[in-house]
Amino acid sequence: MSSLIASQKVMQHYLSALLTDDGATETSLVEDAKTRELNRLLAQASPVAKVESKPAVAAVLAPVVEKSQPTIQANPIADVSVPVHNRDVPIAERLALAKEVPPGVISDSVNKAYRQGRFQALFFNVAGLKLAVPLTELGGIHQLGEINSLFGKPAWFKGIMLYRQQKISVVDSARWVMPEKYDQAMEQKLNYQYVIMLGTSNWGLTCETLINTFSLEQDEVKWRETDGKRPWMAGLIKKHMCALVDVDAMINLLNRGQDINA
Repeated sequence: MSSLIASQKVMQHYLSALLTDDGATETSLVEDAKTRELNRLLAQASPVAKVESKPAVAAVLAPVVEKSQPTIQANPIADVSVPVHNRDVPIAERLALAKEVPPGVISDSVNKAYRQGRFQALFFNVAGLKLAVPLTELGGIHQLGEINSLFGKPAWFKGIMLYRQQKISVVDSARWVMPEKYDQAMEQKLNYQYVIMLGTSNWGLTCETLINTFSLEQDEVKWRETDGKRPWMAGLIKKHMCALVDVDAMINLLNRGQDINA
């Protein structure tokens, strides 16, 4: 029991850090009364991993795939044959590229449909970290199939998976989202089963298990309020200790060949 509580606290601190852009922001957040209250609530929250059950997952998987497949566009957004930036690029140049992110990418997320009233999101698991994608931004769910690797790509780019006439660019989600935690031990434990499609793009995130879909109220999410680092994260779902993905922002980073630290 003590190890479970410790694990929850570690994940809580990690998720809180994802929303923190720099040292100054972190200091102000710690001093803010609302943040202290959030941390108290997160410490008391019970894990929801046991909610998943194979019948429930199957029930979620079937309708989502059936509904989403016809809407997937065949036109690729990113040409995966074009070399992309990787960590060999000097840090100064990477920082300069990061500043080129259009300022509207973050602010536009406020105007999305899921920012108004109650919305649904699909929860899934990656190496113990729970991520969620709004159903309105979900492009589909596929079983992970054979992947053809390509040379000259970043480590987080697993390769191309063919699905009918579509070439899916598969992302190693754990390596992309948690590069500082990714090691040989994590790599050996990973058991990717599904590919979560991002919107109408050709990008797909690998995941180990599908948890379930949940309906969320606006006040259940600690929304991202300022531009800065990690634009792929729309907010933190407080009750579930789960990162909500800003799909358009993540697609933008992936199209430019950048990882979470770019």
